[in-house]
Amino acid sequence: MSYDSYLEAIKTLNLWAKHYYILDDPIASDEEYDALYHQIKEFEANNPTQISKDSPTQRVGDRILESFNKSEHIERMWSLDDIFNTQELQDWINRVSKDENLNFTIDPKFDGASLNLLYENGILQKATTRGDGFIGEEVTQNAKTIPSIPLSIPYTDKIEIRGECVIAKDDFEAINQERLENGEALFANPRNAAAGSLRQLDSKITSKRKLQFIPWGVGFCQINEESFFALMEKIRSFGFIASPFSKLCSNLQAIEDSYQNLISKRDSYPITLDGMVIRVDNIPLQKSLGFTIKAPRFACAYKFPAIEKKAKILDIVLQVGRTGVITPVAILEPVMIEGAKVSRATLHNFDEIKKKDILINDSVILIRSGDVIPKIIKSLPTLRDGTQKQCKMPTHCPICNSELLIEEKLIKCQNLNCKARVKNSLIHFISKKALNIDGLGKRIIDLLFELGKITKIEDIFSLQYEDLEGLEGFKDKKIHNLLNAIKQAKGIDLWRFINALGIEHIGEGASKKLANTFGNDFYHKSFEDFVVLDGFGEEMANSLVEFCHVNQERINHLLAILQPKCNQSTTNANLSNQTFVITGTLSQKREVYQEILESLGAKVSSSVSKKTNFLLCGEEAGSKLTKAQELGVKVISEEDFWNLIQETKK
Repeated sequence: MSYDSYLEAIKTLNLWAKHYYILDDPIASDEEYDALYHQIKEFEANNPTQISKDSPTQRVGDRILESFNKSEHIERMWSLDDIFNTQELQDWINRVSKDENLNFTIDPKFDGASLNLLYENGILQKATTRGDGFIGEEVTQNAKTIPSIPLSIPYTDKIEIRGECVIAKDDFEAINQERLENGEALFANPRNAAAGSLRQLDSKITSKRKLQFIPWGVGFCQINEESFFALMEKIRSFGFIASPFSKLCSNLQAIEDSYQNLISKRDSYPITLDGMVIRVDNIPLQKSLGFTIKAPRFACAYKFPAIEKKAKILDIVLQVGRTGVITPVAILEPVMIEGAKVSRATLHNFDEIKKKDILINDSVILIRSGDVIPKIIKSLPTLRDGTQKQCKMPTHCPICNSELLIEEKLIKCQNLNCKARVKNSLIHFISKKALNIDGLGKRIIDLLFELGKITKIEDIFSLQYEDLEGLEGFKDKKIHNLLNAIKQAKGIDLWRFINALGIEHIGEGASKKLANTFGNDFYHKSFEDFVVLDGFGEEMANSLVEFCHVNQERINHLLAILQPKCNQSTTNANLSNQTFVITGTLSQKREVYQEILESLGAKVSSSVSKKTNFLLCGEEAGSKLTKAQELGVKVISEEDFWNLIQETKK
């Protein structure tokens, strides 16, 4: 085979693949495809320096990764605000139309894992998961194994193409059946299977999972097009799967008709759908409407109504949280809801069990909408057959057998050494809003705790290489990365340390207030010191006093280990007790400005009121700016903000 015939063979194979995977219209037999594929492999084996990036052999990588690199999106990947009924749809249309006659692009909302594809010079350069919207995990090697993602496109400028990685319902069932036979944990639903498959360190596993990529939008894009519908038609013509129900609508009734049509197909359609995405079609108007702090104003997700299913409660078990609170959990006869197998549902507390008249062996109505955790909304007493029995309120902890504290709705294990409390406290201690140790998550804490490698918080900081060596999934690089991340946790912000302690009623905001007001001396303060703080009440103050008194020695020890830094604000600081609201699109994440302000004693609120002193205003500001102007609140730009911070620090 010559080089020219090699390139021609690649063209032919890619055409056949497009008809098979994209158009669902095969034009070659499997035998023909395999024969040509092996000819290409033979040429590449003899000419390794001449392998084309467009070759189908490049879809499966042989290198197994130890971890994923972080990668920043050129343009942020936004979440969508949800609407649930016709009135909310009308309200949204009124907000965006401003009495203009607009067209709207509608698309099905697939339940999968979002992915951002970066193409340059027509070649797929990078594939990145959504992550936090700014930075995700680079999964390029895995994306190349997905047949519906073109390795090259007929467009040479830089472009970010975004879409959903999904697994068909039948393929999901086949994957779970195989995992069941192999004794592996089952995926909860097709979305989890898609996300898990996309994040495999071995791309050969991803290649077997039958993932599909369906584009729904763009990030960075220089295509000169005024219609979003026309833009996506052009994107799909590059070799992507067409979205089956995409269309243009010109009014509420047309949108509502399409929505009802989609609902009628949700059960029969081969891929899980959880709603419909509606966008203003005019791209210049999209840019004019802009974004809120978390979502575009020009688009929304019209979610499907919650699905109700009947289920049977087989038992009610007790779950012990990190603060010792006992939560009753219903064990259900497994039932499928929106592609997810549901076998547990929280009952919150015994007061709820009483109000809903729930008994063991009862039939109940279970509801789940989108990502909402399934919950029991009522029992069905008319279906009782005499086998039902009450769930007795416990008097002793199901884990450590200590006598429980019972106060109205609250039932609590007071034993700090209770195994369930200890493990859940460890998980909370390293969580995102606490120490946020990179690479140390719930699964690893579970493993190390069950193996006895860590039995208390302090043990995390004395872990050695030998403790991790030989554990499943721990290779040399991963061990060193984890130990380094633990070392780097020393010197964290004091508020993170306070939040990590898991004090009842004390969350992120209260932790920042304590750090800014009292510094490292916070745990020596009295009820009177705490109760006068803005936003603190007697319950919070009592909780703090009790916790700090009981755990004083331990807090002191942990402070010595972690040596957290404290940007304690002074009482005469210019921003002390000043209230800020942040709105519009700024050059950095909102959290950056919020942390700076709170470190200087200021308070950051989510809404504008008479008590607001400053509105930090970015581009595309909306109703908050209008309200601030009406109330005479001082509006400052980002430049004004940095000048104010510099003056305050002086």
